Amino acid sequence: MTALHEEIADELRRAIDRGEYAVGARLPAETDLAAHYGVSRGTVRQAVAALTAEGLIGSRQGARRVVLASRRSQSFAELRSFAQWARAMGREASGRVVAQEYRPATAEDAVHLHLRAGTPVLRVLRLRGLDGEPVLLERTVYADWISPAVESIEPDCPSVTQRLLDDTGLVFAYGEHVIDAVAAGAQDADLLGIRRTSPLLRVRRVTTTREGRPVEWSDDRYRPDAVSFSVHNSIGNNALARKTAE
Repeated sequence: MTALHEEIADELRRAIDRGEYAVGARLPAETDLAAHYGVSRGTVRQAVAALTAEGLIGSRQGARRVVLASRRSQSFAELRSFAQWARAMGREASGRVVAQEYRPATAEDAVHLHLRAGTPVLRVLRLRGLDGEPVLLERTVYADWISPAVESIEPDCPSVTQRLLDDTGLVFAYGEHVIDAVAAGAQDADLLGIRRTSPLLRVRRVTTTREGRPVEWSDDRYRPDAVSFSVHNSIGNNALARKTAE
């Protein structure tokens, strides 16, 4: 049986996701929440503590809690695939392979994937959508050792990450992300249904196994009106690295 404070925490999560409490807004006072749900202030504190631990709200003694994020933001505090993130916020993810081919690894591929230049690698251009609307282009290069498993996946598979886990037991354990903005080229604009030169949020990422073996590196381009990213950091745990633009 679900504890009462867990039920209240889940209701608050959904309210934040729906935008009833926007990012930057304050939650009602504990006394007001207790009256609304018909519970004690202690039960409300337990529910609020759960949201604080997840990074959804900020905590400051003697002050009302402020909403920091919603599950509609993809946080790098946990490594999730696009499809897993979409499911977490009640959306349906889709995927379609636009182009796929083997090519010799370039010098850049070799550095990211720890391979010799010229090693055959699989390059995939994949269009991703939310509820049928195109929002993301993934240009991914897969290491030679995992390429055959990726090649065998059907072109419209919604989650390559999940399929590789199911088929091979592969776990994407670590990721390094570099985020910047770029202008949409002709191909980006055509596939995403936007105007050429429109701004796109670009995430260049390298993903590895638990042992540090590179699996893939990718240039992902998001429509900025569809997806945002957040990084939660503190004095004790800072996952954000500052880098100069390249």
